[in-house]
Amino acid sequence: MAREIYQAIVDGILVGGVYALMAVGLTLIFGVLDIINIAQGVMVILGAYLSYELAARLHIDLFLGLLVTVPAMFVIGVVIQWAFIRPLRGRERTSMTLLVSYAVALIIEGLLYEFFGANSRQLNASYVTSSVHVFGFYLSYIYLYGFVLALVLVAALFTLLYRTKFGRSVRATMQDATAARLIGINISRVAAITYGIGVAVTAAGGMVFGATNAFNPNSGYDLISRLLAIIVLGGLGSIGGALAASIFMITLESVVDIWQPTWAIVVFYAALVLVLLIRPTGLFGRKAVRAQ
Repeated sequence: MAREIYQAIVDGILVGGVYALMAVGLTLIFGVLDIINIAQGVMVILGAYLSYELAARLHIDLFLGLLVTVPAMFVIGVVIQWAFIRPLRGRERTSMTLLVSYAVALIIEGLLYEFFGANSRQLNASYVTSSVHVFGFYLSYIYLYGFVLALVLVAALFTLLYRTKFGRSVRATMQDATAARLIGINISRVAAITYGIGVAVTAAGGMVFGATNAFNPNSGYDLISRLLAIIVLGGLGSIGGALAASIFMITLESVVDIWQPTWAIVVFYAALVLVLLIRPTGLFGRKAVRAQ
């Protein structure tokens, strides 16, 4: 039994890294734009389909294909922000962005059904079905690579936010958009680029998700509830919190699954409720400082 628990913990940590790939973009968008991007789950699935097309039609390796899909998803994100999010103004902006992002999700889902149909697909590569035996544990190569990719992307986002001029503009916008505008920061440009980055990282998450799970155009709805739970637990707007919460919640679910598979998902959300009762801002969240 102890061996099974240890294996479940290792698996949970690695799978948690995959969820972090999908969640960091969602929490970044909230931190800067103060909106919940309901379309993020469908964006992940779109990223999976883009990787599928590159692999199936052009025989491009899944990880090499990210050199195409990440920039493509960035452009899609910028266009969505410019066309649908930017025009929203006024006191009802936050609630309206929820409706707009849901509408965007429906549009993307409809397009995926139109081009790919309703049949489930899964990405294939030699490292998807193979594993390595380390210290008595079997570690799947795709999860190992996905976990490393998650660490790299989180580190890259931290570097972008805290070591660049653009990052200073982003953090200024997060704290006080009005003051940032007064000192000459182009808020519209920061918002568009940030939204683009938040969508771009879903290309990586979508690729790893598509390699480890069967997916269809409707799979995004199963994902968004989990991603929302993860970013709330980690602290809305916290990139490191999204990584930590992903690993914590998926590992907990994996361990519970050993004894009671039917209770695993219940424990997933029960852990969220218990943590928020103790710390309402999440594990790494801070009290709101955004000026109204």
